[in-house]
Amino acid sequence: MGVAIRRAGEGDRADVVRLLDAAFQDDPVSGWVFPDQEHRRERHGALMAAFLDIALSEGYVDITEDGAAVALWWSVPAGNHEDGTDGEDGPARLRAAVDPANTRIEVIGRLTSDAHPSDRAHQYLHMIGVSPERQGEGLGSALINAVLDRCDREGLHAYLEASSSRSRALYTRLGFAFTGNAIDLPDGPQLWPMWREPQSPDSGRDSRRFA
Repeated sequence: MGVAIRRAGEGDRADVVRLLDAAFQDDPVSGWVFPDQEHRRERHGALMAAFLDIALSEGYVDITEDGAAVALWWSVPAGNHEDGTDGEDGPARLRAAVDPANTRIEVIGRLTSDAHPSDRAHQYLHMIGVSPERQGEGLGSALINAVLDRCDREGLHAYLEASSSRSRALYTRLGFAFTGNAIDLPDGPQLWPMWREPQSPDSGRDSRRFA
């Protein structure tokens, strides 16, 4: 049986924020942004809420019908690589809104914006989160493939930043390729920008489980 997916709206906001907060609490990038664990528990949810609000207003959010997995996307036109943060001052504004003393919020925003391709329009997967107790069931794969299928039908490109070697390998099997320039967070983990060309139906895209 397939995974039922719907478009999330403002009414889902509280549930999605809780889901993203739980899904990314132990993520290496979240740990770098909020190195103090107690502080992370206090402010991490606010960052997830800010990302969600941008996606709801400027992009789109897909969620599984049971609410166990969610993906935040933007349709990015050519020449626009601000990642939904409202121009050059976006990372600074995000920092001010979420955690004013935390410079790392601004740093990661500027680094990812600088690395973001701007020559072609594309679908940008900003975040995908699965409830910790539901990971490994293929929910993330279903969310991604729903958009990639549309990309292939309509000839659309796609882009994301992988945050671990495991996710990089899985995204590669879904047709993404490393751009060749990693994002090095200062004294922290790497992010791998990945680009995907639209594929033909007989290209053999791997749709194995992804969480």
